[in-house]
Amino acid sequence: MIFKSTYNELLKIAYKPRSYIGIGGIIIIIAIILFALKVDGAFYISLITGQFEQSLIFEGEILNGNLIAYIIIQMLIIHVPLLIAFVTGDLISGESAMGTIRLLLTKPVSRSTILMSKFLASCIYTLAVVLCLAFMSFTLGKILFGAGDLMVLKSDGLIVFQENDIGWRFLYAFTMAFLSLVTVATLALTLSCFSENSIGPIVSTMGIVLLFTIIGSMDVPIFDNIRPFLFTTHMAAWRFFFDDPLNTTNIYYSITILIAHITILLSIAFYKFNTKDILS
Repeated sequence: MIFKSTYNELLKIAYKPRSYIGIGGIIIIIAIILFALKVDGAFYISLITGQFEQSLIFEGEILNGNLIAYIIIQMLIIHVPLLIAFVTGDLISGESAMGTIRLLLTKPVSRSTILMSKFLASCIYTLAVVLCLAFMSFTLGKILFGAGDLMVLKSDGLIVFQENDIGWRFLYAFTMAFLSLVTVATLALTLSCFSENSIGPIVSTMGIVLLFTIIGSMDVPIFDNIRPFLFTTHMAAWRFFFDDPLNTTNIYYSITILIAHITILLSIAFYKFNTKDILS
């Protein structure tokens, strides 16, 4: 029953034009970035290597597909949550606005099954967005710019990863990005349970993400105790896979915090959805 219900939810997502905003937006933005770097990538590279050119000699193609993928994921990961919220924030509130939620809840399917199917559908949609991001940045980047070693600029220096040590890092990085975006999708789905229109959950989700991001970026002692527990603090945890040596403690902690947020938000969503008054 859960598989059939999830399939139906995926069909609903597929028939909504807004569902293609995220994927279409990613394709357009990445295409623009690839074009700009293809035309004037040397200028961007000079910004990275300029301060090291007097002490280091660089050989080979620095601007390759691996660096392109790293640049793109770093630029877009903070914008993708909005594209995810456009769809997941509408899964319940959209049906409430159209009045179809009453018909849906009168079917011989438990409310928990319906909500879980919507959650799984949102995860699948999020996965599709991440796969699109990975293909456009990593695969297409290598086709256009070729392969090579990856040079990553850190606050404390420059790290160069060999070509044979890069693939698994991107795999885990995109997986971590997926987990952080599922957290945003779950937040939007939970807020959707409390709203009768689609705009509210979408705006509220982005407002919370923005608020948490500001709190996380402010170097104020009063926020030091809560900053490690904000999910936005760990949305950049994919960068940990490009540290040398790998800091597994930070990685596991970020995974724990993100899963904890998903669990708590889902619990709230289940409670609200199961007690939702469909007659009001």
